[in-house]
Amino acid sequence: MKHFQNFKIDISEKTLPEKFTFPFYYQPHPLAIIAAEELQSYLINQTDFKHNFDTKTEKGAPPVGKMFGVLVVKNKQNEIGYLTAFSGKLADKSLPEKFVPPVFNMRTEGSFYIKGELEIDKINAELGHLKKDKVYLKLKKLIKNTTKIISEDLALQRKKMKLSKIDRKNRKIQGEKSFNESAFEKLTDRLKQESYNDQFLLKELQEYYQTKIEKISEEYLAFEAKITALKKSRKEKSNHLQQTLFSNYAFLNQQKERKNLLDIFNNPLIQPPAGSGECSAPKLLNYAFANNLTPITMAEFWWGISPNSAIRKHKNYYPACQSRCKPILTHMLKGLEMDDNLLLENLSEKKTLQIIYEDDVLIAVNKPAEFLSVPGKEIKDAVFTRIRNQYPKATGPLIVHRLDMSTSGILLLTKTKEANKILQRQFINRTIKKRYVALLDGNLAENSGKVMLPLRVDLDDRPKQLVDFTYGKPAETDWKVIKREYGKTKVYFYPITGRTHQLRVHAAHKDGLNTPIVGDDLYGKKENRLHLHAEFIEFLHPSTNKKMSFTVEAEF
Repeated sequence: MKHFQNFKIDISEKTLPEKFTFPFYYQPHPLAIIAAEELQSYLINQTDFKHNFDTKTEKGAPPVGKMFGVLVVKNKQNEIGYLTAFSGKLADKSLPEKFVPPVFNMRTEGSFYIKGELEIDKINAELGHLKKDKVYLKLKKLIKNTTKIISEDLALQRKKMKLSKIDRKNRKIQGEKSFNESAFEKLTDRLKQESYNDQFLLKELQEYYQTKIEKISEEYLAFEAKITALKKSRKEKSNHLQQTLFSNYAFLNQQKERKNLLDIFNNPLIQPPAGSGECSAPKLLNYAFANNLTPITMAEFWWGISPNSAIRKHKNYYPACQSRCKPILTHMLKGLEMDDNLLLENLSEKKTLQIIYEDDVLIAVNKPAEFLSVPGKEIKDAVFTRIRNQYPKATGPLIVHRLDMSTSGILLLTKTKEANKILQRQFINRTIKKRYVALLDGNLAENSGKVMLPLRVDLDDRPKQLVDFTYGKPAETDWKVIKREYGKTKVYFYPITGRTHQLRVHAAHKDGLNTPIVGDDLYGKKENRLHLHAEFIEFLHPSTNKKMSFTVEAEF
């Protein structure tokens, strides 16, 4: 079995995991780390394929980082080895023997996909030829210019009619005052005839122009009909090709049950996301099940430059994505005993919620790390829940603002609806001053600065955020270094806006500080906790309007 790889070092003393990796939130097992490091060594020295991962060269393909995966497996001879895979495609479109093959290779010579692509390419070429046809372009320009002239002429005629109507009205008023009954009657008939003549002239003009534009348009519309028919044919062929492709991407599980993408996503109104089945995890598991290998543990890591929008750090381990991989892996991992889903673990259960200030309308608490501000779908224990239970007579929504579950620090709540509105207005108007302290996993070169990167939710991998200059909401953070020590930097963050994960993304993104917060399991590396703390807040009291401030020092 050419894709089954033996470990280069002795692993006989390594303990095997009792359960398989929960792929959506995990700490890599030592065996997976060894396999990943051996793969990384190969990537550094290999000559099997060409792909620019992180070198900014003036010529050739731009740098593109890529996700790689390793799956530790046991064969029928009870030998422990591992499989390797990459997500998507390599720049040179090759399939090196080092990696397991794709679940379905659409690029096989003579495949329906290549034939379908050629048909669509032929339609695209024909469309391109039609759209550049000199007669078509001349007619298109003529119609545009003629339509403009007609529009302007008709608008001028309507303006004249409006002025004529005003003139007739004034003449009628004047005639009523100065003419006798007989003369006024004749004037009225004449004015009616003038109005009729104006309307008749406009109608004739409209009919004349309509005939003129139809004559010009006849040949042009023939071109448009061809273009429309070709677009319709392209769409139908493309949809058929896509559906056929989805039906050919079929995945095995341990029970040898095979399901394709259409079966897995099971929604005729929603197409499977682009790239479904091309990630490394489904490739690895499908090969293992097809070749009677028992999965033991798995890990995926990023190799190369980070994308422009999402945050990926070189050599960091990442969970499987939610939109593409979760439905597929749910089928593939059926029957496998897996590690517990730590995302559902209630870490706040034994933690106390310290109230640092309280009066008739206001409560300020020091929220511990790994403690929800509001209840989640699975975990109900939260600051809101505890305060609601403690103050059952409090009115209004209680919560004024939120902190991420992993962030500790000062959180304001209110006992009355009126106080909540007043404080919320201060947050909306950005008159509240906030300061966070964070420990960054690296040394910053500068001592202070500003990060301005617009953010939006990653629709394919919630709750992560993306940097998006087209659809993202403005996000701004000021920062200042407190100290540098042991290869890490302690900083103050002053958020001007309050977007979800703003400080975490601005710290980790390559166009921000490019240095993740220590313990950030979404954008950096997991540790005992996220080293981010809401240390200081200043605001106007909702009842007295007096300036108030609280400070709670971080535990790190």
